[in-house]
Amino acid sequence: MARNKRYMHIRFAGAAQMVTGSSHLLTLSNGFRILLDCGLAQGRGKHIWDLNNQWHFDPKTVDCMILSHAHIDHSGRIPQLVKEGFDGPIHATHATRSLCSIMLLDSAKIQEKDVEWYNKRLLKKRKKKSAGFRVPLYESEDVGPAMNLFVGHAYNHWFSISQEVDVCLKDQGHILGSASVTLRIKENGKVTHFGFTGDIGRPERPILRDPVQMPEVDYLICESTYGDKEHEAPPQQSEEFLNIVKEACCVKKGKLIIPAFSIGRTQEIVYMLDQLETNGLLPKIPVYVDSPLAVNATGIYGTHPECYDDKLNEYMLIDPNPFGFNNLTYIRDVEESKALNSSSEACIIISSSGMMNAGRVKHHLFNNIDNPKSTFLIVGYCSPETPGGILKTGVETIKLFGEEKMVNADIKTMDSFSAHADRKEMKEFLSNQTKLKKIYLVHGEIDRQEKFKTYLQAAGFGEIIIPELGQELEV
Repeated sequence: MARNKRYMHIRFAGAAQMVTGSSHLLTLSNGFRILLDCGLAQGRGKHIWDLNNQWHFDPKTVDCMILSHAHIDHSGRIPQLVKEGFDGPIHATHATRSLCSIMLLDSAKIQEKDVEWYNKRLLKKRKKKSAGFRVPLYESEDVGPAMNLFVGHAYNHWFSISQEVDVCLKDQGHILGSASVTLRIKENGKVTHFGFTGDIGRPERPILRDPVQMPEVDYLICESTYGDKEHEAPPQQSEEFLNIVKEACCVKKGKLIIPAFSIGRTQEIVYMLDQLETNGLLPKIPVYVDSPLAVNATGIYGTHPECYDDKLNEYMLIDPNPFGFNNLTYIRDVEESKALNSSSEACIIISSSGMMNAGRVKHHLFNNIDNPKSTFLIVGYCSPETPGGILKTGVETIKLFGEEKMVNADIKTMDSFSAHADRKEMKEFLSNQTKLKKIYLVHGEIDRQEKFKTYLQAAGFGEIIIPELGQELEV
């Protein structure tokens, strides 16, 4: 794409009509290029591999990057971006930089293992070497050069990324360090405010502060993950969660397995269990966090109290360690993880990933899905093609590691744990935006986006666009 166009334009390079792979390239009229997020497309299938092996721009021509938060579907291609020629600064909050230091290394190891497994399977199938072998998107050695480009920033202050552009990051309350991005662009004798919501968090959620509304902008890229629904209220959540624990572990005397993303969801669940234990409500059963990444991330949570809300700060006066209690064990060792599969004790296992398409939880799924004493509690969004998404449809069998397994375990769902705002919360977040000219909806399935578009239009918002992947639009 030529760099000499005389108008500001944006190319939607990811998370367009899908909930994964966030990436949006804003090009100013003078050719300066700003990449907003660089996320990995997650899920399974050849189309995911293809998505992660193509760029809708040349990495070498990007001048700088701004990262909204550390989740892999927003940050996971950064080492690949750097490996393929990007060498500009990566602007993010301090906490996001801390989380990326462990998350990108974990992602690299997953790339390496997934490719190794795929190639072994291909070789076994074809009985000879094949040109179809894959190479990792990036490897562990590629993470260091990427991390060296990170520049940390505090919330709520403007900083310059060029002579024409100032940036302000506001707390989004989605995960530790998450931020909305506001650009103040001065060119052609006028000032334009351009916004990117990143993932909008939810008010009144534990651990983190509530989302802070963005400054007013002229143009806005807005997420739409839950654009067609509203979540359960928090009081119902705590009661329902405790009832599921008691039913699974005390009545059925089985395992309650909670697939949870290592960053954010795991800490929230542990914090809720900690509160139940402090108040004498949690049954005396073992709780295991089986995810090395979650263990490391929880340590990082402890080093960034600037992101905590007032309730957590007050709770820490009673319990100085909100992420630990007597019956809680954090597991790093793979042999200890394997031992959980052979154990018959009633317990709670929290393990990543949240969609059950990777990580240790996939092995817990394989070993427990056909056991009627087991319960799986899905606590967040799952792409339809992932094991979590498939199980939510009520299937009787599921294919795991090439084997068809009966679904005899109970499958429970609690969307109220979601760190994404629902449609009502997103509308409230946007309520201060009185001068918006255009809203671009991203990070949502197309049916939900269309319903959210209608919902926002009924609330008085003007032009709303649902871009396609790779589409370039003049701002």
